[in-house]
Amino acid sequence: MTTTPNPAAPGTPGKPPPSGSSSAWAAGGVLFAAVLMMINGVFAIFEGIAALAKDDVLFRVRDYSFRFDLTSWGWIHLILGIVVLIVGIAILKGTTWGRAVGIALTGVMIILHFLWLPYQPFWSLIAIAIGVFVIWALCTDRSPGAL
Repeated sequence: MTTTPNPAAPGTPGKPPPSGSSSAWAAGGVLFAAVLMMINGVFAIFEGIAALAKDDVLFRVRDYSFRFDLTSWGWIHLILGIVVLIVGIAILKGTTWGRAVGIALTGVMIILHFLWLPYQPFWSLIAIAIGVFVIWALCTDRSPGAL
């Protein structure tokens, strides 16, 4: 006597495990988040280069509580941009460490763009919103290999 697998059982061969709409959004969001991280990393590299160019591109802000020298800001953006780009590539490859570092690093980038508000307010707000989405996508995906 042969038995046939129960098609209603989760994990049955030939039938994907059930997933809700929020899970599908998060799974697709992880791919999109990785691409956004890579793009945000490239933009941070360009911001760093612009800040290192001194007063030719950005203006100096006076009487700001979180004021750094523009050269310092340039190096901060340049180094973090390179790291964010690398972590975005790691997330695309599906590494677990990439997700964990991506969440932490995106949090740092959100804080960095908050501090960068006086220099580029419009772009900083966009980068903060992108960072919030990236953290959401990386935290909510429950697919295999996720955190």
